[in-house]
Amino acid sequence: MSFVPLSPIPLKDRTSMIFLQYGHLDVLDGAFVLIDKTGIRTHIPVGSVACIMLEPGTRISHAAVRLASTVGTLLVWVGEAGVRLYASGQPGGARADKLLYQARLALDDVLRLKVVRKMYELRFHEPPPARRSVEQLRGIEGARVRQTYSTLAKRYGVKWHGRNYDPKDWEKGDIVNQCISAATSCLYGITEAAILAAGYAPAIGFIHSGKALSFVYDIADIIKFETVVPKAFEIAATQPTHPDREVRLACRDIFRSAKITGRLIPLIEEILAAGEIEPPQPAPDMLPPAIPEPASSGDPGLRGR
Repeated sequence: MSFVPLSPIPLKDRTSMIFLQYGHLDVLDGAFVLIDKTGIRTHIPVGSVACIMLEPGTRISHAAVRLASTVGTLLVWVGEAGVRLYASGQPGGARADKLLYQARLALDDVLRLKVVRKMYELRFHEPPPARRSVEQLRGIEGARVRQTYSTLAKRYGVKWHGRNYDPKDWEKGDIVNQCISAATSCLYGITEAAILAAGYAPAIGFIHSGKALSFVYDIADIIKFETVVPKAFEIAATQPTHPDREVRLACRDIFRSAKITGRLIPLIEEILAAGEIEPPQPAPDMLPPAIPEPASSGDPGLRGR
């Protein structure tokens, strides 16, 4: 029997994400499985999932990590209800050309301002005020975000005392903040998967900085108020017993119906294109690969085998 190499599925054709807890992830007969304490196996279609969120109580084998890497599925280790992110495993790796392109845009003040202005235009559906610095735009954005939260609270009849939560004690926050945290956590996971699949670095942000997910926050903020945050308020209004679970299921449905996985990579490219520069080319004296990588059916940022 001849061996057929695994071919990564493009992100736009995948299911968004799944959450797993209380089990051991392993590979049996070439398939990704979750085995609980009773020995029951649940097959996970790892190759068709963009991101797997691993909650407390989950263990994973070396073989499972290797398989996830081969098919380009992002593994993210998260806290209870997914509101804290401890670590993530790249499904591929940043491409040098795209990484240098992103870094050049972020390091040049003029180019960075162009990118930030594009982000605000896409987020608020109107051009930002002219002759404003990044800091001034951030102040305008903060005021509009607070107003948006208040508007959503009134629309859904939810008591609102501001965005306030303790990542070390998730249940300490009120229901609406729990719902928002769970919703944004889902959005951050799928956004990070898209950034990595496209070949960029999650840490190189334009509005946010100093965090491992700065660029993730930049991109997720553009679409969160038209996707997951309204749903979080809607669910909070029902006073759910298990807000994290209900929000996750709702986010899964939103990502599927709105085809978020297919939208994110073009959105990232559109934002960076606002800098109006070409990606830098390798220097003439640099050595090309000794062994060229084979063509892949996956996204540009995924490593070849």
